Formats: sequence, structure tokens, C-alpha cells
Amino acid sequence: MAKFVVNPSSPAQYDAWRQGAVPEVERVGPGLWSVPVPIPINPLRYVLVYVLELPDGVAIVDAGWNTDEAYDALVAGLGAAGYGIADVKAVLVTHIHPDHYGLAGRVREASGAWIGLHPADAALIRERYDDEVVDSLVRREREMLGRAGVPQETVDELAGASMSIRHLVSAVRPDRLIEDGDRLDLPGWDLRALWTPGHSPGHLCFVSPSRRLLFSGDHVLAKITPIVAVHPQSRPNPLADYLDSLAAVRKLDVGEVLPAHEYRFHDLAGRVDYVMTHHEDRLTEVERVVGAATGGLTCWEVATRLTWSRPWETFQAFARRAATNETLAHLVWLAERGRVVCVSGEPDRWHPAAP
Repeated sequence: MAKFVVNPSSPAQYDAWRQGAVPEVERVGPGLWSVPVPIPINPLRYVLVYVLELPDGVAIVDAGWNTDEAYDALVAGLGAAGYGIADVKAVLVTHIHPDHYGLAGRVREASGAWIGLHPADAALIRERYDDEVVDSLVRREREMLGRAGVPQETVDELAGASMSIRHLVSAVRPDRLIEDGDRLDLPGWDLRALWTPGHSPGHLCFVSPSRRLLFSGDHVLAKITPIVAVHPQSRPNPLADYLDSLAAVRKLDVGEVLPAHEYRFHDLAGRVDYVMTHHEDRLTEVERVVGAATGGLTCWEVATRLTWSRPWETFQAFARRAATNETLAHLVWLAERGRVVCVSGEPDRWHPAAP
């Protein structure tokens, strides 16, 4: 596949990303700031929190992990823009992964801000982050991995791979549920919510038509593609959701994309086309791997035979689980279109479709 050359809109952010550094707080445009908040023990290094100036304070898009380092960086970034944490009136959360939602509760506690989230992600909070019920989620993950053919001695390790980061989230309920198409009550901003499921069931982007800006969360990033996976809390066919969501945002009249990681960039349509082609190529590869085997393959076996950015043997538990669940998302997409067939069992086995 031909490589897409991203056109950065912030040379400073782009240079920082290339050098493995954290960028500075930056004024994006009138009444708008970008604040990098560090992510612990993660190759992404930081989440970009966007600060939107209001007549009586600010709103922020995403918040960061719930660590003291992240909170201090957010407070310092607000200070660089001329504001304090008490000035935050709203926290618009693109989705409930820890690096976006983790600090929202702490910000609300300090400022009284309201927290907004899509209902599909709000519905997942208790099972994901409540100690009293999280065991049910781990059990369902274990069962799904078993059906995917993960070796028995590895299932428990992979099923619990996310448990170590749950403490990085202040698991609070949102004050407002934001639906697709909602226009947000933020004076001075014509911000509209776009429901873009795929990376998470309730992922939201926010678009400002007058400023031609898209706050894309993890939906569209400059360099990497977000994890789109089948898991116990996913929608049935998350890859189909994701590709449909990409097609929807591609139509937007946007001059600049403001993602949650890496750096800001131009040419939304070009980047979307590249990502969609990437998934088309991946679907073709998955179909080819299934078709080359006799007797069917488990999802785990398919995953181990695919091309990854680094050798499968070097993957840690979380990466292996993500890769397996991503592979399952591609298999489900292919099966729904009759290009592969799943024979249910313990484990499930995937076969090429009959000619």
C-alpha cells in the first residue's frame, strides 16, 4: 500500500513527536489551546487535551489519566492559557478509555464542571471500573479468548491484562449524555457531536463548522490507526461501525484535524482514505490466511500468522490480547459478508467460504 504523507498543521507538535518528546502547550487559534498531558508507561506518551475559551471560563475535550503527574500537567497547561482548574465548566469526553476519561472526575471535583459522554460508553462504566462487578467482565473476556483459541495457559494472563490500569480512572457517572448530532451549549462555539463508534461503542468526535475544525479523539490519528476490536463490551461488528464512521467524517468540510494523540494535521479525506485502504488490505490478508489452511484456523492462529509492526514473539500480554481481538473484528466483518465461515465450538474455527 502506498504510504500516505501526513501534512502536519503544527510543526512544533510534529517535531516533538518525531523526537520522542512531549510538545509544549500551544495556542491553536483564537480561544483554543492544546495541552499535552502525559500518559504513564505508554508509547503514545501523552494525550492532547483541548482547551476551549468561554465567556466565563473554559471547556476541555478529554482529560487524561488519573495520576498526579497528569493532573499537574493539566493544571499547568490551563495556567499557560491564563486559566485555573476552577475555570473549567465542561469536560467533553470522546470515550471512556483511561487516557481520555480518567481525570474527568477529579476535574469535576475541583471545578464543578459537568462531564459529557455518549450513552453507549456511559453504559459500560460500572462493569469496567466498579470493583464489585469487574470480575464478570474478566470472566466474559476469558470465555471469549478461550473461544478464540488462546492457549489455556495464556488465557488468564490476557483476560486480566487491563486490571493494572483501572486505578488510573476516577469512575464517575457523566452529568450529561451527548447524542449524535447534539449541538453543545458552549457560548462562542458552534460545536456539534458526531457519534463515531468503532474504537469504542460510544466514541464521539466534535466538529466546529464555522472554524472548520474536527476534534477527532482516537477516531482519526495522524500516524497510527486505533484499535478496533471485538471484546465483551464491544458492539457486534465494531469494524463495520468504524469504517462507516470513517466514511461519515470524510464528508466533513474540515481544514484541520485535532486528534487526541501525536499531532494536528490537514487533509482529513486523504488520511481517512489511507486508513480505509489499510483495513481493506488487512481484510484481504486475513481472508488469505484463512484460505491457505486446511481444517480451519482459530482466531489466535490467524493472528499469529498475520503481519504486525513487530514480531509476534515480542508482544506483551496486553498487545497479544489487542491483536487477537482486532483479528476477531476482521474475521467477523468477513463472515458477515460471506467471505469466511465460522464453525462454532470450543474453540471456534474459521474456514474459507465455499466457492
